[in-house]
Amino acid sequence: MTPSMTALANALIQARQSNQTLDATPWLNTLETADQAYEVQDAVASALAWFGGQAVPRYWKSGGASRSATLTHAPLPPAGVRAGPADFGDMAFHVPGIEAEIALRLGQDVTPAMAAKLDHGDAASLIDAMAVSVEIVDSRWLDLAATPALLRLADSQVHGALAIGEWQPYAAVDWASQRCETKVGSAETVVREGTHPLADPAWLLPAWLRHVTRHGQTAPAGTVVTTGSWVGIVPCRRGDQVAVEFAGIGALRLSV
Repeated sequence: MTPSMTALANALIQARQSNQTLDATPWLNTLETADQAYEVQDAVASALAWFGGQAVPRYWKSGGASRSATLTHAPLPPAGVRAGPADFGDMAFHVPGIEAEIALRLGQDVTPAMAAKLDHGDAASLIDAMAVSVEIVDSRWLDLAATPALLRLADSQVHGALAIGEWQPYAAVDWASQRCETKVGSAETVVREGTHPLADPAWLLPAWLRHVTRHGQTAPAGTVVTTGSWVGIVPCRRGDQVAVEFAGIGALRLSV
């Protein structure tokens, strides 16, 4: 990494260790490419010993605003990944928000050679299970709205924590008519139908698996990816009770 990238990684490490936020202004010209942001991701994860000796982290987030957008990816620290009903009262967040998602689980190992040839038509055959999931998004950046995309990506794509519901066998779903209900605290329930930004959560699998295997490692069976929000980001506060249901797939509750 360049000296400035190393300095950025060290600043993010310190922010996480001290539960502080950072002003993005000094870092605006640090990153020029997504690959550089991923290098910073890896440096932070390594310094904080998130994944121990794992060659490939077990939990990931992946997604994008549309099929024409460049998809982005981040491995998730396992200490913040919990089975529902989940309580995150012991974790510190800054300005958290809720994303209602579908998580997918690999049913077999995927080698770099397999990932390189994967297309959208056969990607779903690699999945053995799906579950309702809720990501608590959060950031180490003081003013997230004004923070450039590459700095967000370097900060684990602004991940805070993840709750995962009960796993169900993966099956073909009419995603265009899939209903999702999200309730946060006393706010009105947010109801959406067919609003996944990629139209199908499994659409991101080829890009995500090529990213996971890009350094020559095999993605093992059991690796999990959460696939993007159906509701955007719903604000939440400490102590809020959250309930998410995907009709026909499952429901999940958590406490922020």
